[in-house]
Amino acid sequence: MKKYFLTVIFGLLLLTGCSTDDNNTPQVIITHWNLIKTTGGIAGVNDTFPLKTVIWTFDEVNLKLTIVNNNTDDTKQDALDSGTYAYSVTEKNNKTYINISTNEFGGFETTSNQLVIDQNDLSEGSGADGFVYTFQRTTEVVE
Repeated sequence: MKKYFLTVIFGLLLLTGCSTDDNNTPQVIITHWNLIKTTGGIAGVNDTFPLKTVIWTFDEVNLKLTIVNNNTDDTKQDALDSGTYAYSVTEKNNKTYINISTNEFGGFETTSNQLVIDQNDLSEGSGADGFVYTFQRTTEVVE
């Protein structure tokens, strides 16, 4: 009886684990970072953005950052214009910094759903008038 029970369970697992997708096309998941908040600067800004207004996508293979900036409000600090930028990441004293187009942009930290870049946190000291950019992660599945 035990053998029969295990055979039935194993068979059900095989049937429920199968995909009906005969396409066999591999899926690629692309991570996008959506700017949702900018704070700081001399004026003490506190700007917020809806998702998909300013999107940063990192190509980790080619070290390229693609920015799609759909912000039309010139009074809001939205970092960089639309375009493709070279980037690199450096570490110093157990902190991580991002360089965009060979200029240090700031220190950064990530969690599974958030990226924070602090322009006041620099590898050679600290700034006082920089911005803190907070991004939220979204994903896109491409077949």
